[in-house]
Amino acid sequence: MARNVEIKARVEDLPALEARAAALADRDPMDIAQDDTFFHCATGRLKLRRFSASEGELIFYRRADASGPKESFYLRTPTSEPDALRETLAQAWGVAGRVIKQRKLFLAGRTRIHLDRVQGLGDYMELEVVLRDGESAEAGLQEAQTLMQRLHIAPAQLVAGAYVDLLAALNAPGCPVAPCSAR
Repeated sequence: MARNVEIKARVEDLPALEARAAALADRDPMDIAQDDTFFHCATGRLKLRRFSASEGELIFYRRADASGPKESFYLRTPTSEPDALRETLAQAWGVAGRVIKQRKLFLAGRTRIHLDRVQGLGDYMELEVVLRDGESAEAGLQEAQTLMQRLHIAPAQLVAGAYVDLLAALNAPGCPVAPCSAR
């Protein structure tokens, strides 16, 4: 299984963060529209990411729902029929939620810097430090912390869980903003 170390953070000033990310990037960013459908899954998270009618990928991952840098294990399988696969998985497992976002992807060495505008949530940033086979998670944790400092991401901005959790929490009675488990 592939691994990375990742963080997620709320962003107050996306243009300022974009300028800092661009200064660290190896090349120009890519703009990517993403429509993620999450399915019920007892052993981690399962989502279908749709890029277009003819391009998508099924992603299974496991990671702790902690707010700081954490190790994630994942598998990705491309599909040329994301809509049909979504319908099949929805019938088999049931839909747990949906996240629609516009992502700007910067690559800085082995790290993916995602600047996300998430429908219904606002602006966020994710870092994903891709780990090599056999590499300790500690190396990725250190790299993520260094990049957080260079991008001016404060610990108070860090978010636990996934976007789908944050959206569900917004719609839960008596749970106005943060996931109920985070209170």
